[in-house]
Amino acid sequence: MNPTLPSLLVITNANAGTNEAAVLDPIVDRWREQTEVEVAATGSPDELADVLEDVDGRRVVVAGGDGSLHAVVKALVVGDLLDDAEVALLPLGTGNDFARGVGIPLECDEAAGLVLNGTARPADVIKDDADGIVIKNVHVGASAQASRYGARWKERLGRYGLGKLGYPIGAALASVRPPYIRLDVLVDGQRIVSRRRPILMLSVGNSSHVGGGTPITPEATPEDGKADVMISFATGPLARFGYVLRMRKGEHQERDDVLRVRGRVVWIKGSKFWCSADGEITGPHRSRRWVVHQGALQMVLPK
Repeated sequence: MNPTLPSLLVITNANAGTNEAAVLDPIVDRWREQTEVEVAATGSPDELADVLEDVDGRRVVVAGGDGSLHAVVKALVVGDLLDDAEVALLPLGTGNDFARGVGIPLECDEAAGLVLNGTARPADVIKDDADGIVIKNVHVGASAQASRYGARWKERLGRYGLGKLGYPIGAALASVRPPYIRLDVLVDGQRIVSRRRPILMLSVGNSSHVGGGTPITPEATPEDGKADVMISFATGPLARFGYVLRMRKGEHQERDDVLRVRGRVVWIKGSKFWCSADGEITGPHRSRRWVVHQGALQMVLPK
């Protein structure tokens, strides 16, 4: 045992398949050669909360994807435990967008080394006005509709090991008849968009990627105390097509019908809309307010 290394509390999804266990088990064995490791499989928010009550200064390792990371951080926030734990991510999910955005290795053996030997740094957490959180990205409009469709197909296809196909299927379905929304958008108290102008989609980013690799807010980072707000007005058929092509390359913010601003407080209100926050779907809403809490989370991130 190396006394300079942190003890690990590894959180896994009790509903995960055998493929995930086949990847995780040998990594846990190697960790145990160097430090104390406890593995806890949780299948509900209550089980997760119970496990995290005993974190006791250990490094919390999320062995999963973006949804698992969201669930763990939310449980730490609800339990007022953010000051008691460092969080690390072993990316075993379908999309792994948070890992991709901040540079955590997607190759698990390499990520395992970062989990054990990396240093935690302050990372931002976005909180909304309904006790929700955002670690990665929250979006409304066509992108939220794509997430709603994609979540359904991810669940269906996940039984056959094809869950990642849910993202492009959801995007394709949403593109057939995308919802246009009319919102007042205020960033740090300044109205930047009036509801008179229809919006295709709006994204508030704490990190850069969504949907298994799409750089929706390419310059967003969870270490600068601000959210990146991206608003697309590409409501016409040809404009939508061009917008989607540029977005896949992370170049959509160069378009004249795309607005990008940065700020700490984002408030939207107007016509009914759905939200997809780190893949968690809520709605319909008429108003939502998000605030960036700078450095609220101690997260193991690459240099």
